[in-house]
Amino acid sequence: MKDVVKAMKALSDETRLRILNVLLERECCVCEVMQALDISQTRASRNLGILHDAGFLRMRKEGLWALYSIDQDRMKEYYPSLVESVRKLLERDEVAALDRKRLKTAERVGPGCVKKCAR
Repeated sequence: MKDVVKAMKALSDETRLRILNVLLERECCVCEVMQALDISQTRASRNLGILHDAGFLRMRKEGLWALYSIDQDRMKEYYPSLVESVRKLLERDEVAALDRKRLKTAERVGPGCVKKCAR
């Protein structure tokens, strides 16, 4: 029961839903999430951590980058239709569409990301 409550709490925030929205498109580093959502590094990292802790995301290291993606294996096992429901609900949302549009031009900018991307 605790895992279900944690998952539902993780989905109860607009920023986290927006992050799921872009990660449903592709794997991203924190820099790319920042650019797609037009948010600070602190806000992106904090919310990625909450989603990861709730079991929605997997994280892998590639050099200096921490890359996040939807944890497909866990989703199939624990929340088979939950993430798909989020995807469908956000398909026609204007903010979510703008985030997906900005994601197309988002890029990894390296270790200076915080300085270059910070708002």
